Amino acid sequence: MSSRATERFLVTGAGGCIGSWVIALLAREGATVVGLDLASDARRLREIAGDAVADAVTIEQADITAKDEIERVVDIHEITNVIHLAALQVPFCREDPALGAQVNVLGTVNTFETVRERLDRIKGLVYASSVAIYGADDSEVALADEAGIGTHPATLYGVYKQANEGTARVYWDENAIPSIGLRPYTVYGPGRDQGVTSAPTLAIAAAVRGESYTIPFGGVSLYNFTADVAAAFVGSSRALADGAEGAQLFNVPGPSVAMTDVIRAIEQAVPGAAGLIDHDDSVTLPIPPAVAHSGLEAHVGALSSTPFEEGVRSTVAHFREAA
Repeated sequence: MSSRATERFLVTGAGGCIGSWVIALLAREGATVVGLDLASDARRLREIAGDAVADAVTIEQADITAKDEIERVVDIHEITNVIHLAALQVPFCREDPALGAQVNVLGTVNTFETVRERLDRIKGLVYASSVAIYGADDSEVALADEAGIGTHPATLYGVYKQANEGTARVYWDENAIPSIGLRPYTVYGPGRDQGVTSAPTLAIAAAVRGESYTIPFGGVSLYNFTADVAAAFVGSSRALADGAEGAQLFNVPGPSVAMTDVIRAIEQAVPGAAGLIDHDDSVTLPIPPAVAHSGLEAHVGALSSTPFEEGVRSTVAHFREAA
């Protein structure tokens, strides 16, 4: 078993939603954690964890596309655990495909290489893949096998994430570098304010303000509460430190919810919000409506899976307090 007393975490993509939640979770545990991000903005971490935590955590400004910058941070802080979350999301990859490939694909290769050269201290890599590696036509394989490889990703973002899963497999086959790739679905909760699937969270915020909002898609999605996703990444990192092997892939567990029930949960959590939130039922996300997600707990232990209504209420409470 790894010793938590000697853990020293690096979280890439520290300024993002999941990165901020991972850092907040580790900081509250008293773990040593360093963030890496190209931007110095820690507004999401401040929003999620407060000024005291944000001021106490070290955030190193570095470019994930430059391997020497990652190495500098890893060595200065004697990092033992790396959680790689740095990525550009769907709209940004569409707007600038070359930059998207550099950040999402090259940045992941750089991180694997950094770990490969330090396997005496860092026992593997946990990284964020995405359910976007699947396409809508992949529903059968997605439902049948959570470690299945999608064949029809509908976005460049999904293609880049699919490439990262292949990269992880080759690094295990050729260099025996263990890894765990996690595929979140629709992440919602405080700090989730960018990307296509941020719309349900933006709708909650609008309802709290008493404003109308149209969620630009409908259908059924699997929902991952932000705190649950952070716990899954931390637990996966510790599983690697404890000796997990292979290039493992897991979908992050969560409840499947129809958009009409999403809106109903918001209206129940925000009295007076009835009629404020709408959605476009003619548009569905280009991914399967559900995926299998039973395998992760078998490898990393019990995980929290917040009931959707409870997650909405918690998010409403957060936005009210912030207001």
